[in-house]
Formats: sequence, structure tokens, C-alpha cells
Amino acid sequence: MQFRKPAGTSRGVYQIHKVWFVRISSVDEPSRFGIGECAPLPDLSCDALPDYEDILEKACLDFECTGKIDYEGLGPYPSILFGLETALRHFERGSFALWDTPFSRGESGIPINGLIWMGTYEEMSQQIEEKIKLGFKCIKLKIGAINFEKELELIRQIRQRFSPEMITLRVDANGGFTPEDAPSKLARLSELGLHSIEQPIRAGLGSEMAKLTASTPLPIALDEELIGCHLFADKRILLQKIMPQYIILKPSLHGGFKGCAEWIELAEHLKIGWWITSALESNIGLNAIAQWTATLGNPMHQGLGTGLLYSNNLEMPLEIIGEKLFYNSNNQCFGPSYLNNLFNSYIQTITIEGQPFSVEDIQEELKKATDFRLELFRFLEDWFSPSEEMIIHTSGSTGKPKSMFVDKKFMRQSALLTCSYLGLKAQDKILLCMPLHFIAGKMMVVRAVMAGLDIYPVAPTGHPLSDTDQTFRFASMVPLQIFNTLQNPVEAERLRKVSILLIGGGVISPSLEKVLKDFPNEVYASYGMAETVSHIALRRVNGPEASLSFTPLPSVSLSLSEDDSLIIDAPMVSSKRLYTNDRAEIYPDGSFRILGRKDNVILTGGMKVQAETLEETLSTFIEVPFAITSLPDPKFGEIIVLVVEKPIDETVLSVHLPAYQVPKKVVLLKAIPLTESGKINRAKLRDLIL
Repeated sequence: MQFRKPAGTSRGVYQIHKVWFVRISSVDEPSRFGIGECAPLPDLSCDALPDYEDILEKACLDFECTGKIDYEGLGPYPSILFGLETALRHFERGSFALWDTPFSRGESGIPINGLIWMGTYEEMSQQIEEKIKLGFKCIKLKIGAINFEKELELIRQIRQRFSPEMITLRVDANGGFTPEDAPSKLARLSELGLHSIEQPIRAGLGSEMAKLTASTPLPIALDEELIGCHLFADKRILLQKIMPQYIILKPSLHGGFKGCAEWIELAEHLKIGWWITSALESNIGLNAIAQWTATLGNPMHQGLGTGLLYSNNLEMPLEIIGEKLFYNSNNQCFGPSYLNNLFNSYIQTITIEGQPFSVEDIQEELKKATDFRLELFRFLEDWFSPSEEMIIHTSGSTGKPKSMFVDKKFMRQSALLTCSYLGLKAQDKILLCMPLHFIAGKMMVVRAVMAGLDIYPVAPTGHPLSDTDQTFRFASMVPLQIFNTLQNPVEAERLRKVSILLIGGGVISPSLEKVLKDFPNEVYASYGMAETVSHIALRRVNGPEASLSFTPLPSVSLSLSEDDSLIIDAPMVSSKRLYTNDRAEIYPDGSFRILGRKDNVILTGGMKVQAETLEETLSTFIEVPFAITSLPDPKFGEIIVLVVEKPIDETVLSVHLPAYQVPKKVVLLKAIPLTESGKINRAKLRDLIL
């Protein structure tokens, strides 16, 4: 995690914070995920150890074997306990609303303090002004970075403007006082109407701390003192010995949820106050702590405002309004697929033909790669760049191709929806044979990045399997590539060995679909567009699940406009509702069928003819390449025009078609114009016959 600004503490200045994410999933329910965060703090956490990742890996393996968290064995590793507890809770709930509370339902917020980081006098003064303007009624200052007299002056200035009833002030010394100077400093601070001071002297000086808490004019809250104390009996002994006025609990530091609950039980028995604070976690951990805090019923200001510290924080339905933290329960984008997206959103490598490439490797490859491989590495350079937007291009099948910006977040989520739906997993070999300036090609690469797939790039041609004998788990092609491949027995056999074949970019003709029905693998047709960053629905072409209608992916909802055009609500891949030009039928089970584009409706003699539907009918008895278009006509308004690449027997038209659908004109062209993605270029087709 990258701090927006260097974060000053008594232990130095943080600029980055290394965290680990753990994910719980189930082979029985592959769409369900739970994610937790393990975020030890260097020089503070008792488990910030050189072999941390090895310990974490063993804890995960133990959990896989037993299905239970080893609280006793992991007692010395509170950040791992917290990560596993959170991941399990996420998995069980299937939502970031980890408990059912008014907070998780978006009905109420949690009051939090505004945190002032150590810095110069001017920097801290500016931070205070900003927090007060935002509406914070409780402000916590980290002290010890500047001269104590200057810090007193800073606090005094606040008190001159705001009484203790107006602004609650807390200070955190982070153990910065010595046992000798602490009494006098506490006395001077108490004159300024402070609520409390955290950890005035360093942890481990139990007797000296006990003397301070017994005589202090300013309530003392223990924080670091609690770190590393994980047995219930030891916790009791520590609190009974020191008897602080407050304790401050951080699940990442103090034993996870279970360990903190033990501290609370003991504190309340001894009439010691307490509140909850985060410990510089990302929004995954912050949300978990906030959700748990909301179950405790503590009305005090909590320390949960650190989610704004990072420039690359993970997105969560959390927002700060005034002095309260809220959970936006109306945000529907944060489902199981988004959980997986969060876990993968910082992936910085890709595997190409069995070799992993990091961001640095990509820069090196750009210096020597050529042809399609160069295009791939240029795309990867763009993908791993700091920008969260990327330019994509439409195919231009119905008009001029256009460029548009799309948020990488939507591309990541689209990739994970597909990988989850098709059951793709790490190290699966996939074929990239689509142009990289169109969304279909880009999304193959994004799927490889997000799911850890092993990608094999092949220049996009009509025969993508001509020069490779690799067996692929997954490949995506346009109908023309499928058709060409089937003409060559060797290539056709290679195609049959692709475990999952996705076909997009155009309509599959009935004759081609008939051949594919006998394929031994999984064959899917897709529906989508550039605006939905690849497909939002699939239909099985072969096997027992074969269907003529598309099934929307999870999180996608559909409706029809007054003219039967499809309306798409897909919050995972688009921030707005999409009104398409595709005429459709939606069935009671939620599946749908595309009839054709609204602008391809031919109004001839008062009758509506959908060009794509007519083409589907004609394909059952016309064996040469063809397309349907129209021309203006003074009598009929429009007439249907059949464009063919070779002469046909025109008498068959009236045999197979009702009179109003029979083309009034047949035009012979050397080649039907196609877009680069293999669709009929209808705009160009009409220009050619005018």
C-alpha cells in the first residue's frame, strides 16, 4: 500500500505498508469467496517477522486441513488471526456486510476521530484545520515529532477556539515520554482539557506505567502495552497490575476479533474503558474492523479513519460523512466476484508460454519484441501503468469505428466474472488470437493476468491454429476463424482439443452451429459489446446444456424498451445503464434471444423484416457467402437486397420464404465487406450497392 503522504510516527516515517491478502474459496461453490487482510506493522507488530509469509502459508494449509482457525497455535500472530477470521466471515456471509447491524444496513454511522499525523508545526496545524472543517468533533494528535512546547502551543490554540464540549482532543505519545519526564508532561497536558493520552511511555515498563496510571491527572490509554500478550490469564494480570483508565484495541495487533473480545471482557469487569482502532490496514481490514465494531455498542469515537491514507487503496462501500464512517449498503457492485477482484487487483505479473513476466520484464521485452508479440507487450505496458483508464475501439460493424475510455476496474471485474463462470484457474493454457486493439483481444490478456492463466499469443489470422500444436484449456475466436479452421483437417482436430471454446464478434450460422454441436468440448457463443467490456451473457452451443438463448452472467439484469431494444444493467462492468440497439426477446427464466439490431430492421411495404433473422433463415439453403441489406424504393419504402459472392438459383428464394421476405434484388459482389473482427460491415455494404 502506498501512502499518499509520508506518515510520521514515533517509530519513523511510513511511505509503504506491505500487506498480505488471504482468500477462502470452495470447490463446491466456486463463485463464493472470502477475503481477509494480514497487515503486520514493522517495528510494532509482535508478528512482523522475517519468515512471516512462511508462517502465514502454514496457517492457511492448516486451515485447509481442519476447517478451523488454530487460535491457540496462532496466538503469537494476531495479524494472521485477524486475516483468517475476516476471510472466513466474508465467505460465510458472502458480502462485505459481515454482521447484520444498522451500520451494515446503511442506517447509521460510526463516530470516528480525525487523525492528525506527526509533522512540522505548520503541517499539523493545517491538518487540524482540515479535520475541523470536515466536521470532526473528536481529534487525535500524534505527538513527539516536534518540540513539546510547540505541541502544547498547537493544542492551546485549538482550546482557545473550541471548548472540550465542542471538540474532544486525544493525544498519542506512542511511548515517546520517559518515565522521568512523563509526570510533568502529563500535568501540563491535563491543563488543556484533553480526553486522554495513549501510551505515554514505551511498552514493557509495567511498574512505571502502573505508577503513572495511579497518579495521573490525565486519563491514560494503553495501546502498545497490550501487544504480544495473547493468553487470557496474562491479559488479566497485565490489566490488574497497571489498571489504566482506557485500553485501545486493534484486531491486527491484539489477537484478532476473538483476542480483542477477551480484552473487552476483562476491561469491563475491571471498569476500564475501551475503544477500537484500525492499524493502517487497507479498506479490506478497515471494513472488517468497522463491521465488528458496530456490533459492540460502544458510543465513543472510534479510531477508524485511516482508509484515506493510501493512494492505491482497494475500493469498498465505505464513506466518511462529517465525523462518521458509513457503509453504503445500496452499492450492489461488491458481491462475490468483486471479492475475487480485490484479491487479484494488484497482480503485477503475467505468464506467457510458461514464463512469468513482471512489470520490469515487460519493459525489457518492449526493446526487442516484434510483430504481434510487440503489440502484446505494449498492451501490458498500458495495463500495468498507473492510469486507471484505457482506450478501446468499437468494431465499426454498423458505422464508423469509434474510440472510448473504459475504467480498468470494469475490465478486471469482467475478466473475473468470465473466469469464475467457465471455471478457469491458474496455469490453464489459453490462446490469444484476437486483435489487441479491440476489446475481445484485450480481455483475453486481462483474464490471463487476473486468473494467473498461461497465455500463448498467435498473430490474429483466419487460421489461428495452423502453426501451433499446443493443447489449450481456453480459446476465443470469431465465427470466420472457426469456419476457416474447420476447412483444414489438422487444424480442425486441434480445435476439437480446446477444452472451452468461446465464439464472439458475430452470429454463428446454422450450418456452422450444426457442426459445432458434435464437438466433444464446451462451446459457447457470447453476447456483449465494447461498452460492456466484452460479453455479459453466454449460451451453450453444444452438449445437453445447448440453447438458442443467452444466459446473463451473475450481477447482470436485463429489460426491454418500448421498441423491444435490450436494456442492460451490469454494475460490475459499467457505471451506467446501457440502452442498446439490439432487438431482443426475454424469457421467464431470465434468458434472452437477440433478434437483430434496430437499425437493421427493413420496413418494406408496411412489413418489418429483421435482416439478421432473414439471414439466419437463408443460411439453411444458401451455401455461398451472402448478406442482407436494403435500398430505398418509391413504392415499397425499402426493398430487401440479397448480396452474394457467387451466383445462386434465385427461384429457391420464393420456395422457402414468404412473399414479403423475398429479396427484390440480388447483387453479386466479389467479397462481402467485413470488419476486422469478422462481422459484416453493413455500413460499407450499403455504400457498395448504392
